[in-house]
Amino acid sequence: MEPPNLYPVKLYVYDLSKGLARRLSPIMLGKQLEGIWHTSIVVHKDEFYFGVGGISSCPPGGTLLGPPDSVVDVGSTEVTEELFQEYLSSLRESLFRRESYNVFENNCNTFTNEVVQFLTGRKIPSYITDLPSEILSTPFGQALRTFLDPRIQPPEGSPVGPPNGQ
Repeated sequence: MEPPNLYPVKLYVYDLSKGLARRLSPIMLGKQLEGIWHTSIVVHKDEFYFGVGGISSCPPGGTLLGPPDSVVDVGSTEVTEELFQEYLSSLRESLFRRESYNVFENNCNTFTNEVVQFLTGRKIPSYITDLPSEILSTPFGQALRTFLDPRIQPPEGSPVGPPNGQ
């Protein structure tokens, strides 16, 4: 019996703040953050990511963000490209539909964590997955959530948002 083919799985990590989080987070949040992380997964010679446009792919390092700030080897998988594409199709129809994107609750890092678990049985680093709760645990994070999450309506008479629900 032949051994199964193993395919490498890489986590691409980007700092969306380009270093600003490291410098400004103590002032704005009262705690140190090393970055505002965006992640994607590279397997079967493509980079896969989730955002407001849904699940997308490109050649590795081919996003608008350019090359990643770091690459984490998360192991290897026996999952074939065909099976992986079927899995992505099911995710597009369920957990990671375009309209289900939420910067704090269902984002790129949620997607890559789910995919890495499917492919390798591992999780992505907690400093990445814990970032939204770290930010939301601060007053600035709560204010930011009001602006970034359309499902949260400010209280009536609040100066945040358009007057009279317009």
